Amino acid sequence: MGFTCGLVGLPNVGKSTLFAALTRTKALAGNYAFSTIKPNSDIVPVPDKRLDIISQHIKADKIVPTTMEFVDIAGLIKGASKEEGLGNKFLGHIREVDAIAHVVRCFEDSNVPHVSDTIDPVSDIDTINTELIIADMETLDRRKTKVEKLAKSGDKEARMQMEVIAKLSEAPDQIQPARTVGGFNDEQNLFVKNLTLLSAKPVLYICNVMDPSDMENELVQKVKEIAKQEAHPGFGTGRKTGMEIMEIKNLEEQMVFMKELGLTKTGLDRLISVGYGLLELVTFFTAGGKENRAWTISKKLKGPPRQQGLSIQISKEVSFAPKSITWKT
Repeated sequence: MGFTCGLVGLPNVGKSTLFAALTRTKALAGNYAFSTIKPNSDIVPVPDKRLDIISQHIKADKIVPTTMEFVDIAGLIKGASKEEGLGNKFLGHIREVDAIAHVVRCFEDSNVPHVSDTIDPVSDIDTINTELIIADMETLDRRKTKVEKLAKSGDKEARMQMEVIAKLSEAPDQIQPARTVGGFNDEQNLFVKNLTLLSAKPVLYICNVMDPSDMENELVQKVKEIAKQEAHPGFGTGRKTGMEIMEIKNLEEQMVFMKELGLTKTGLDRLISVGYGLLELVTFFTAGGKENRAWTISKKLKGPPRQQGLSIQISKEVSFAPKSITWKT
């Protein structure tokens, strides 16, 4: 499987509607807080024209695309890290995903109440970041208690961990997520990864608007500015349009409808593309015999995929005849 993406945000920002559009399901969506309590999840195939082209040249019994999983996590509110609104449970769901798609409300609608009674995407982002950071502080404090004595005794690894914890602990004073704290070497980065800090998760911002014509409104621009400051991606998606596209089952008719709206890619295509870039992933193909398959692998890994210790498991050696295939990307 590719990666797991958690849809995160305040209540009533459109997470469940977006989840339904991305997964082509009828997930529960309501105009009230906590209409989603248990996380909805669904695995979707990753569209890839290259796999189709390969399959035109190399025949196999079946074609297997790589997949990714979307998780619709219940809305967080201020105080979530202190168990407000079932907060700790929801934060635990975030810990299990590879990347966060932070859905931010960038639309006005009197029929959809806002938990703060004010449409302010900057404040909304700050609320979510603050709750993740506070939860991370508890994680860092627990780790510090475990290694403090070892560090004082001169243990090299424990001292390294204490240095990292000290640097990360400075971030909350500035409401700075761990993902924006740099300057670590490879060993320290591995330690940070193993801490599974919530605010260290890679993030992409999704500006939820009512209509594609609102993609460049003032609220969206505020979110994009934050994304730019963090060097993280951000893009807009129309909540109403996404549902309309989802309801068109015929792919050709879907593309015609999108073209009429001036859209070249679906929300799913854009999210997959941005997510792969964010997590530095690429696609590896195996072809011939029983199946032509796409696999998701890390761009950083070197050597044959079977030797990389990937998140995928290739249980058998795959051999195929050399073939030159050209496609446009």
